[in-house]
Amino acid sequence: MQNRRTFLTGAAAVGGITLLPFKASAGGHSSDSFASATGEVIVTPKSHASFVMQTPAGTIYVDPVGEADIYADMPAPDLILITHEHGDHFNADTLAGIMGADTTMITNPAVFEMLPAEMQARATAIGNGDSTTDGDVSVDAIPAYNMTEERLNFHPQGRDNGYVVTVDGLRVYISGDTEDIPEMRALENIDVAFVCMNLPFTMDAAAAASAVAEFAPSYVYPYHYRGRDNGTQDPAEFAGMLDDSIEVKLGKWYG
Repeated sequence: MQNRRTFLTGAAAVGGITLLPFKASAGGHSSDSFASATGEVIVTPKSHASFVMQTPAGTIYVDPVGEADIYADMPAPDLILITHEHGDHFNADTLAGIMGADTTMITNPAVFEMLPAEMQARATAIGNGDSTTDGDVSVDAIPAYNMTEERLNFHPQGRDNGYVVTVDGLRVYISGDTEDIPEMRALENIDVAFVCMNLPFTMDAAAAASAVAEFAPSYVYPYHYRGRDNGTQDPAEFAGMLDDSIEVKLGKWYG
């Protein structure tokens, strides 16, 4: 694999490798491309917690929700990852509208039980601490839960997943909905991270930045940052809490 700090973006993904400092690359792009062992992984934010990764091992959709036509510009998914059952992460109608003939899914056990039988036949359920493979993609289920007393009902410990996805040598962490948990801080060798931050459901920008500073991915996307009752977090504020050893990607998640 190329150096973990190697980054491709926009036209540079075709023409060659461009090394970008934090300040230059923190602006929003429709897609970003990261060097992997034999090619590149292209990340396209779609909405809130939904995004697409085009990889040498196939196209991966993460928590796809919303109208199916918002994914019309993407290849059909080879693999869909679902972290948990909440409506901003899981929608069976969306899945029915985007699944191709050979699409498979990896979900947490709670979502698996909610799937119609025909989707269950194409899905694998893994729980916290479990691992599986799908073709050339390996997936580790990382805990995702609330710790603050008044938030425990949102994401109880043991039910929901985050994921570490390893594809073509690139390690990608997807937080799902979680607070600043020890299992996140203990992550190692993460190339690209997607970290949630909104109140009252997950954590604030300061907690997210503190955790990210500890496990030190090469690149991080703050996502899932609109909240309730003034709980929306500022991704630019989050970025300002990190030093330039971690590249912050401000994806276009809303509007």
